[in-house]
Amino acid sequence: MAQGKQKFKAQRPGGVKKQQNKQKGPKKGGRIIAPKKSKVVQQQSIKKGLEVAIRNKIEQEVTQRASHSLHKKLSIVKSSGGSSSGPPRPAGTSSK
Repeated sequence: MAQGKQKFKAQRPGGVKKQQNKQKGPKKGGRIIAPKKSKVVQQQSIKKGLEVAIRNKIEQEVTQRASHSLHKKLSIVKSSGGSSSGPPRPAGTSSK
């Protein structure tokens, strides 16, 4: 059969494959590599907890000092990630 035509697999109609746009090179953003030692993992968790506690304490102190210096009661409004579906505001007030 050396002199005959070669046999090919049947192709589906529309036979061109679509290539996905894959990003070449490293991905964006920071990388966190988990340590192998359990002692280091424990230290990181303690450090994270302390950072959160310190940040909360500072925030409390700032709001307390601000509320004492004002003659009006201070109210803190936390945003929910930029969505405008929060509680309705009274007419005539702005966010700034």
